[in-house]
Amino acid sequence: MKKVILMIAFVAIAVTNSNAQSTTDNREKLSFGLKLGTNYSNVYDSDNQDFVADSKFGFAAGAFVAIPFGKFIGIQPEIIYSQKGFKSSGTYFGSSYEMTRTTNFIDVPLLFAVKPAKELTLLFGPQFSYLLKQKDEFTGGTISSTQQQEFDNNDITKNIMGLTGGADINVDNLVFGLRAGWDIKTNEGDGNSSTPRYKNMWYQATVGYRF
Repeated sequence: MKKVILMIAFVAIAVTNSNAQSTTDNREKLSFGLKLGTNYSNVYDSDNQDFVADSKFGFAAGAFVAIPFGKFIGIQPEIIYSQKGFKSSGTYFGSSYEMTRTTNFIDVPLLFAVKPAKELTLLFGPQFSYLLKQKDEFTGGTISSTQQQEFDNNDITKNIMGLTGGADINVDNLVFGLRAGWDIKTNEGDGNSSTPRYKNMWYQATVGYRF
């Protein structure tokens, strides 16, 4: 994923450099945009010795509003439909399993923007996430349908707070976005879930259009 992000960054920078003379300076303009791309997500801070997680790709799409406070700073609230999750293997009540978990979130980042150049916006801030849907696909192991139902119905919190940051590369109305984010709240609701405790983390690459 790091190679993908670096490749996108190099392409965007190359395009920016080639258009540097004609790129419009939108730093002092109130603007609205749409974007879509991909997440590369995993989990951290897991609390189960039998829990092993690998990264997975997911879809990301949403909208943003750039609100300037002068030429060099501003805020950028966003709303994003964001697929996260992980691939895992381990044991559950003595039974082995292999699973791909996909979690569909509505993410609302509230980002502070620093705009050192018309082609570059640096962003960082808190993110509030609401879990819309969770899907677990079991591809192997010996978990019965009853155990799977218990696994699906464990106490999971739907409201999560995190942090996210990154950069937007601006080429006229095109916006190439690169982000990294991580939860600061675990997936457990009241702390009594037998599902492994974890926090989400992800990289995100998007292409957007500014109106």
